[in-house]
Amino acid sequence: MKQRNLIAAVLIVGLSRAALANETYRFDPSGSTISFSVHQFLGTTHGKFTKFNGRIDVNRGHPENSSVTAQIDVRSIDTQIKKRDDHLRSAEFFNVEKFPQMRFKSRSVKQTGPQSGDILGDLTIHGVTKPITLHVKLLTPLDETNRTRWAVTTEPIARRDFNLMFAPAAESVSGISQTVAINIEIEAKRAE
Repeated sequence: MKQRNLIAAVLIVGLSRAALANETYRFDPSGSTISFSVHQFLGTTHGKFTKFNGRIDVNRGHPENSSVTAQIDVRSIDTQIKKRDDHLRSAEFFNVEKFPQMRFKSRSVKQTGPQSGDILGDLTIHGVTKPITLHVKLLTPLDETNRTRWAVTTEPIARRDFNLMFAPAAESVSGISQTVAINIEIEAKRAE
């Protein structure tokens, strides 16, 4: 009898832990977009990064225990003008030889609505790490399809904060805004 009770207790504890375990989703780059825009004179330059990966750990019962990590290959920048992309990769700007990745790692998650939340974390670009808050909205429910979609916005990023400045003479004549708007949509697939 004691042995049966012990086995039952072990099973209950095991099932409880399984129920509380996070669900892991991995970014699917083929259905995701990490893009940006920056004003220059009277126009706007649009670009994106084509190579990135990330992981979302969702705890449905306790969203505050969820987390997100992401890495972006800076070499994959694409503004549709090769000469400009090569210049952005150079030592004068992103310096991809020394700083090949951007990284984001969450520190806290706060649910702000039934399908939305704020993720506070650390963003590292060009060797500089700064806190940033991502505002996320679940576009498709977490369901049996094992796929989900998220829209992510944030306040514009100041280039100066990450030492992403051209030479002073170039900055003064370029007409490039000091702030960069970020637009992210992530499709993620539940990990097996």
